[in-house]
Amino acid sequence: MPRTDTVKPEHSDTPPRRRRDGQARGYAIILVLLVVSYGLCAAQPSTDPSPWAFLAMLATIAMVFYVTRARNLVQRVSWVVLSVAGASAVAAVLFGVEGPLLAIPLSTASMIALLVAPWAIIAHQVNRRGLDLEALLAAITAYILVGMFFAFVYNLISQFSPTPMFGDENLDSLGNQLFFSFTTLTTTGYGNLVPVGTTGQGIAIAEAITGQLFLITAVARIMRGASAKRAASSDA
Repeated sequence: MPRTDTVKPEHSDTPPRRRRDGQARGYAIILVLLVVSYGLCAAQPSTDPSPWAFLAMLATIAMVFYVTRARNLVQRVSWVVLSVAGASAVAAVLFGVEGPLLAIPLSTASMIALLVAPWAIIAHQVNRRGLDLEALLAAITAYILVGMFFAFVYNLISQFSPTPMFGDENLDSLGNQLFFSFTTLTTTGYGNLVPVGTTGQGIAIAEAITGQLFLITAVARIMRGASAKRAASSDA
């Protein structure tokens, strides 16, 4: 008599589950790389970005593209910019180049990379359904990337401005710019650092609005995913 064995239902979703677990691990790795990049940037006593921090950021962006499977055109354009800046960073380390000649290209390239990476994550997550660890890690990762993007916007402004970003009484450093960026993004507003120029103040307002909109949309995305998952379970 022929066998009529069938695949058990609980094993039918193993490949998608493995894929989701792998992507969650990928986002966890991105978060670790972000912590390293943030630490290297925050340790800078001046406004000049560290070449080592930039190289760590390159590894972070590479991991973002790998996990999100970004479009080829986006990757190619981004890698052209980042490769030139990365080569400049390596050359700077080898030849001891310092000052605006290196700081401006690194700051600009970092800003571009940190602008593209959150969009790649959002595009990767926007059509997903279900609330899981991957969705949570992706939201946190994108949020941190947005905060670091605005930090390098402030940094690039400071490279061209003849006056310190936060006035003469406060140290104008990349570490302070990162601190100010995240307190603005989260609308914490300690008030110990305040941009003195209208350009910096305008960017700060835009960042505060972006932070609030991001939280609203991220929470809505998570709640929608949870509702979709519950609806699918009830229908089954």
